[in-house]
Amino acid sequence: MEIALYRKYRPQNFKDVLGQEHIVKVLEGSIELGNISHAYLFAGSRGTGKTSIARIFAKAIGSSDNDIYEIDAASNRGIDDIRELREAVSSLPFQSPYKVYIVDEVHMLTKEAFNALLKTLEEPPKHIVFILATTEIDKLPETVVSRCQVFSFKKPSHKILKELVLNVAKKEGFKIEPSSADLIALLGEGSFRDTQGILQKILSFSKDKKISVEEVEQVAGAPRGSLVNDFIKSIDGKDLPAGLEAVKSAVSNDIDMLVYLKMILRKMRAVLLLKYAKNMEDSIKEEYSEEDFNFLKEMSAKKDSNINSITLLEMLGVYDSVVRAHIPELPLELALVKICS
Repeated sequence: MEIALYRKYRPQNFKDVLGQEHIVKVLEGSIELGNISHAYLFAGSRGTGKTSIARIFAKAIGSSDNDIYEIDAASNRGIDDIRELREAVSSLPFQSPYKVYIVDEVHMLTKEAFNALLKTLEEPPKHIVFILATTEIDKLPETVVSRCQVFSFKKPSHKILKELVLNVAKKEGFKIEPSSADLIALLGEGSFRDTQGILQKILSFSKDKKISVEEVEQVAGAPRGSLVNDFIKSIDGKDLPAGLEAVKSAVSNDIDMLVYLKMILRKMRAVLLLKYAKNMEDSIKEEYSEEDFNFLKEMSAKKDSNINSITLLEMLGVYDSVVRAHIPELPLELALVKICS
């Protein structure tokens, strides 16, 4: 059975961790000084490395595999589960200075389970370390949060995800164009796990071990570059019918409107940067296929282009509306009407 890439390339020590330097630095410092807290709370969106860093930290404080326990609170959320946990923590570790309990998705616990957990957090045995992980810290009782050292995990930057894709693809023996890695990083939406999941799907599909942008678009269901370019051209030429047709084509191809809009915004930004920041041309060229880059360059060379800071600001305003809209394409269509008229 094929191992998932995010498991295969999961960081094994602190130096392997990407994008969470602010957390690693504090944890390493506390281990060095021997200041080990009895409870930590790792908060952040999915796929940002919370459980990976929890495992690394547990090993770093000397806990063996036999003394590290992972609990999925989504499946073990009741008071009976926490009562069992309370009984288990009283026993000494098998062969380590600490028993570490990693409780994932801790916000899923019931109110009664939280109350039971709180008693354990208030008076934990000296040999116990809790690491609670959550994607929704606002759902946790303040009494629980206040008894933990809280660490906020950041979403990895686009640059970090792109470098991850390039490195993993290389280790897997694939040749991947920078523009392909760029698109996969965009589709990963700030999650290491999702980015590597998309990459795995694409690598499994490839027959020649060379990953082109077209393969990424086909396998990942991303909008074709031409669909994005057609939308941008319609704004530039104030051609409302052409713009509406581009949106219609994206909808009929089951393209996620948020992904479509992200790609439009990135390309519109690239047009402005090519126009006003000539020193960035080489780095922009790396992000796009030759065909796309030539298109963006051509747009940026127009003297009276309608791709400007005003239209980009208008499109930025659409982003939040797409998330909330009952008809996801409607905010895009309304923005087009406003810009083109």
